Amino acid sequence: MRSHIVPVALVHGWKSHPGIWNRLTPRLNEEGIPFWNFDYTSLDGASMEEIAGALLDFIATQREEWGYAGSIDVVCHSIGSCIARYLLEVTDGSARHEQVRQLIAIGPPNNGSSLAELFCDSIIGPVITARLSGTFVPRDFDPAADVIVQACRPGSRTMAALRAAGIRPDIRYCLLCAENLARIPAFFPIFEGKTCELVADGGWRMTYVGDGIVPHADSVLPGAAIEILPANPAVLEKDAQQYCHIQLPRAPDVVDRVVDYLRDGPINSG
Repeated sequence: MRSHIVPVALVHGWKSHPGIWNRLTPRLNEEGIPFWNFDYTSLDGASMEEIAGALLDFIATQREEWGYAGSIDVVCHSIGSCIARYLLEVTDGSARHEQVRQLIAIGPPNNGSSLAELFCDSIIGPVITARLSGTFVPRDFDPAADVIVQACRPGSRTMAALRAAGIRPDIRYCLLCAENLARIPAFFPIFEGKTCELVADGGWRMTYVGDGIVPHADSVLPGAAIEILPANPAVLEKDAQQYCHIQLPRAPDVVDRVVDYLRDGPINSG
């Protein structure tokens, strides 16, 4: 591998798969950026800690196969960002054996997921689950039995560990989040273009400031740069649904921004 090229590990989200990167990987090939596509679909029922451990092993294997010991980049979608952050900040936080130049997170629930919490509400939970059944969750979905949903509740032990660890100063964090700037119902028709968001008093509201699944309040992370897409709200008039959470890694300007970050690297990366 040429010394100036930094490979990137791709980490998909919950109930997703490596194919979510099928618009990004051709661009990476064009740019000559090696990518390591982590697949944890076979780990259904595993804990966040177990999946983070599998990611650690995967990266080690890729390093050995490529003969590469330098820094890497990590690109994540949704809960994939929590998995990567758990590895980097909790498992490896004090040792810092894993050399990571930047973590780029697309629609990440960094503060825990409002939707995961609402799934577990005795009143609104069954209603939301039924509306998302077959689209965002399986038809037989039971949030109480889903280990990852429980781990992503804001008050979970997993999220507490991430808060306590904090972000690593040796890594640049970049967040790419979508917003229904045009307030178009087709953005995410199930919720009429809005996103569920927990509020401080323990209640919840529907907001356009999110991607249909993850509100911005779930994503923001002190010390992390954040970009709101699309940059031009007019593109929502043409195809709003490409910016909803489920399709966000495939949106053209999301792909463009990820490639820009990977190609250019942090300003002071050397």
